[in-house]
Amino acid sequence: MTEQLTDSDIILSARVLGALFVNPPQSAAAAPLAAAFQDGSWQAQWPSALPYRPQVVAGFQTADDEPLAAAWQRLFVGPYALPAPPWGSVWLDREKVLFGDSTLALRQWLRESGIAFDSGRNEPEDHFGLLLLLSAWLLESGQQARWQELLAWHLLPWCGHFLRQFTAGAGHPFYRALGLLAEDTLAAWKTRLLMPVAEKKIWP
Repeated sequence: MTEQLTDSDIILSARVLGALFVNPPQSAAAAPLAAAFQDGSWQAQWPSALPYRPQVVAGFQTADDEPLAAAWQRLFVGPYALPAPPWGSVWLDREKVLFGDSTLALRQWLRESGIAFDSGRNEPEDHFGLLLLLSAWLLESGQQARWQELLAWHLLPWCGHFLRQFTAGAGHPFYRALGLLAEDTLAAWKTRLLMPVAEKKIWP
């Protein structure tokens, strides 16, 4: 019998994954998490209701010549083109731009929902990691309906494609494993949805 997925399970996984996608691995927010994934201790704390593929464990523990901090810089900052940009509008806008129509729709939803979302970062709100952190906050504050809307309208329509591209282009075993774990985790979250996921065109 499959174990019931709880709000606490989702909150924990959202905070962990969000921190690792948003912050460089040497930062105060991400360093303890990165270390736990690399030494395998995370498995004892990961919710049992959130299964993951066996290769995730090996990926986190596989050494690589590229330093983890350099891999994060390459994947999320540049200076060269990112293999898989982590912003929703890049995948949902025909012109593949930041602050596209989908970002504006997210902002409008935030305003209409009375959510003051200030990440303190100079980048669009539709960053994959930021949306994970927002999803954790919504559940922590008891906003179940808003959590459902965030996933169905503003995250799940594009994040599956993003994660597949991210995993394929990560070029570092740690971040390939992170992409796979995020895929498996959000697939489990989706089972909690009581509303259909919006169908939106993904631009290659």
